Amino acid sequence: MVNLSVYPAQVKKDRYLKAFELLEKEVGAKSPSWISQIRKRAVRDFSNLGFPTLREENWKYTNVNSIAQTSFAFPSDHAAPQLSAGQLEPFGFGGSRGQRFVFVNGFYASELSSEAPSRNGPRAESLESVLTRDPKLAEPYLARLAPYDRHIFTALNTAFMHQGAFIYLPEGKVLNEPIHLLFVSSPQEEAMIFQPRVLIVAGKNSRAAVIENYVSLGSSPYFTNTVTEIVLEEGAFLEHYKLQRESENAFHVGTTHVRQSRASKFRSFSLALGAKLCRNNLNVNLDQEGAGCTLNGLYLVTGEQHVDHTTLIDHSKPNGTSNQIYKGILSGKATGVFSGKVLVHKDAQKTDAHQINKNLLLSDQSTMNTKPQLEILADDVQCTHGAAVGQLDEKAIFYFETRGISREKARKLLSYGFANEVIQAISYEPIRTELNRLVFKRLEDFSCLPEALKHRSLEKDVPR
Repeated sequence: MVNLSVYPAQVKKDRYLKAFELLEKEVGAKSPSWISQIRKRAVRDFSNLGFPTLREENWKYTNVNSIAQTSFAFPSDHAAPQLSAGQLEPFGFGGSRGQRFVFVNGFYASELSSEAPSRNGPRAESLESVLTRDPKLAEPYLARLAPYDRHIFTALNTAFMHQGAFIYLPEGKVLNEPIHLLFVSSPQEEAMIFQPRVLIVAGKNSRAAVIENYVSLGSSPYFTNTVTEIVLEEGAFLEHYKLQRESENAFHVGTTHVRQSRASKFRSFSLALGAKLCRNNLNVNLDQEGAGCTLNGLYLVTGEQHVDHTTLIDHSKPNGTSNQIYKGILSGKATGVFSGKVLVHKDAQKTDAHQINKNLLLSDQSTMNTKPQLEILADDVQCTHGAAVGQLDEKAIFYFETRGISREKARKLLSYGFANEVIQAISYEPIRTELNRLVFKRLEDFSCLPEALKHRSLEKDVPR
């Protein structure tokens, strides 16, 4: 029998190429020439590239054949479902008064969004709008960070780059409320592909928070292929939250590239709960002296879900700092991957970099593959990395039981405590409150008991 997982994924790309031709006919004439040229180069690269296989080190544990062998349909804004504001209430953040931009099946939905344009404030609008009205504002940044000549999913997104969000923070601008980008997938019977593009530019000494929130209103299979580019100018500070709550029949590939200038600070939080297969790529380039980043992540998966976090922190200049904590809770037959690399170049003296990945397995059938990495070319640095995969402490469970708490509830409380360390690092209270709720609900959704205990009375497990 031929094992397709180790051979180049075979896929008929004709549907994608025909869809690109239709897109060019529809928006090509309205787009600036530089955008059309980028799209054409990207579709050429997509056509030439192969889908990654398990033979490639960066994809060793993540099989994308299910994506490669599915012929996804492209959505149309004319056929986008009409949603009500009430349907989106579960995806908000109580107490938050920031701007909200809603995208349904990849297309901007102005009637569901809450724009607050200001002459001296930030530019926050749909990508289609800025490319039509003020393309020169986006030209120095768009498709300049995320390389599409070597990565097929980035090439595919770039080829169809016209829908998404654009955020520009002028020099010195401080936002007290986060900007919420809500991407709602409401697929029809046919498997569809949604490809939002996000560009965030934080000017000198600006300060803001942005939430990318990916949710689903249906259970049909679909594919979200998203790319985000973030530019931080000197002294800028940005908090970036990515929340992935796709349908458990969905595929999600998200790629984020960040470029930091002198003394800028970037704080990232990633929460992955949904999707049948989720791959998050996060690349941060500390491009000038004194830049710093904090990358925190949390993933909770069960059933046969697969989640993969692949990160790269690139220290290229002196006095940079980076701190990374990713935690995972896996149950059922779920699989997880963490591949985090910290690269310290020769000129990046006085770098202070720390990385840790911790995982909790609630089932003997769940699997975690973890690979934290340090590549250090400088000699005056402080760098650490580590990883841990384990199960709940039976002594701690017994302690709860002796105080009248059931074994199952004890396991859930301990699991919540394991995750809570990452959540408590979130500074914005409405987000922290909502994520606390989501994590606790997620732990309620899947049993924390091992398979062997599911068919046994809990009373039999309480020590006498």
